[in-house]
Amino acid sequence: MSRPRPIVPGRVYLITRRCSERRFFLRPDDTTNQIFLYCLAEAAQRFGIGICGFLAMSNHFHAIVVDRFGRLPEFTCHLHQMLAKVLNVRWSRWENLWSTEPPSYTWLVDPSDIFDKLLYTLLNPVAADLVDSVGNWPGASSWSLLDGRELVVKRPKMFFRAEGIMPASVTLRLVVPPTVGEASVWHSRVRDAVLAREAVLQKQRLSRGIPLLGRKAVRAASAFDTPIGSTPRRELRPFVACKNKWRRIVALDGLRRFRQRYTEARDRFIDGVLIALFPPGTFALRRLGVTIAST
Repeated sequence: MSRPRPIVPGRVYLITRRCSERRFFLRPDDTTNQIFLYCLAEAAQRFGIGICGFLAMSNHFHAIVVDRFGRLPEFTCHLHQMLAKVLNVRWSRWENLWSTEPPSYTWLVDPSDIFDKLLYTLLNPVAADLVDSVGNWPGASSWSLLDGRELVVKRPKMFFRAEGIMPASVTLRLVVPPTVGEASVWHSRVRDAVLAREAVLQKQRLSRGIPLLGRKAVRAASAFDTPIGSTPRRELRPFVACKNKWRRIVALDGLRRFRQRYTEARDRFIDGVLIALFPPGTFALRRLGVTIAST
């Protein structure tokens, strides 16, 4: 079980989820892209989540989201469940689609941290020497939505019932993170930075003589293949990302104090003190009717 964290409305998170055994269950093609985009847009619409950016690699995905109403756990649970159900039908399989390690949710404290993680997300396939530009990545990506365009995604025909309650189509649009200013300025800044970083990555790849895999090879891979090389182990799973030293100290201290108060309240609750006061940001135990402090 992951350690408790406060779920506070308005925070921005980087979400990362990896496929079981690093297999290519998100390998891009038209069908898989439609499934991913539909499930993402439907979950965001259902729970009032703002999507700032996303990109699905073949065996994992990243998404940067604004948790407007403090419903991040519900959103991610629903999204991951729906993707697993539909993609298991897609690949005619029954076992778990996602890795047994918990998904990563990193709070991005400042606009500069959001900007950096958005570039990291969009440039993933270029940095991995799969394609030479973000625009050439054949998988689901928010790159084409940076101009303010909306994407209407129809409900996939597989898994979903034609007469079911899931919407026949959903609209996917990007939002700008809080406090970053005008959408057009933000999107232009992101686009310019991505293109500049693309050029650097291309130059580095050529200087090292690393061959490009290419779109065709990415799409031709089996969904049951895995990357060549050893599996990363014991990687850092940060709860907070903040380059500013003092803001990071404050954020981590707030997380520490939340966990201390949460643990004390949980112990009292287990001992039968039904009015144990849990700290603001407590999420899961709300369903048990616990009392949440206002400050």
